[in-house]
Parts: sequence; C-alpha cells; structure tokens
Amino acid sequence: MFGEGGCNVNFVTSQSEGDISVRTYERGVEDETWSCGTGCVASVLTDYYKNRQIRNYQVNVRGGQLKVEFTPLGDQGYKDIWLEGPATFVFKGEITRGEGLELMK
Repeated sequence: MFGEGGCNVNFVTSQSEGDISVRTYERGVEDETWSCGTGCVASVLTDYYKNRQIRNYQVNVRGGQLKVEFTPLGDQGYKDIWLEGPATFVFKGEITRGEGLELMK
C-alpha cells in the first residue's frame, strides 16, 4: 500500500496549545525511534495548519523534548523553520567491502 520502500508513520497527540507528543515508527529501522526530526517538524506544521494557533511548539518524544519554531506564509507554506534539541550519540555502525554490498562510484 505504501510502496516497496515503506514509509515513516508519526503518531501525534496534542497535549495543549503548542505542546504535542510524537512517536515515530521509522522505515529501515522497522521499529519505533526515539526521535525523528523530520517527523517532528511535519507533525508541528500539520498541527498548525489544522489549528492555526501558535508558532512556537514544544515536542515531546521518547528521546526528550524538542522545540520547533517557524514563520507561516499563509497559503504559501512556511519559512525559517528551526528544530532545536539535544543531540545524543546512540549508535555506531560500520560498512566494509566484501560483505555483498555494491558501493556507489
């Protein structure tokens, strides 16, 4: 239904005006992630589009709290979108030659 590559899904709950909680199931990970910046921004802009109340949001995710600010341009979209929050190292991986992976040239 969502194509061969799948898709990310965000589950959003509005806590109060400008305060939402987001949980994200991320393709590739095939599980819930602690935070997804793109998903959080999309969730904020969707909430604003639906409710048109506030332009400074607090977003609660499993990994902590994020802040999203933006400037709406009416029907023309948004500009000056800022995502702010802590960056925490959670994973290290390595890809080496000879493991059946094709490398881009």
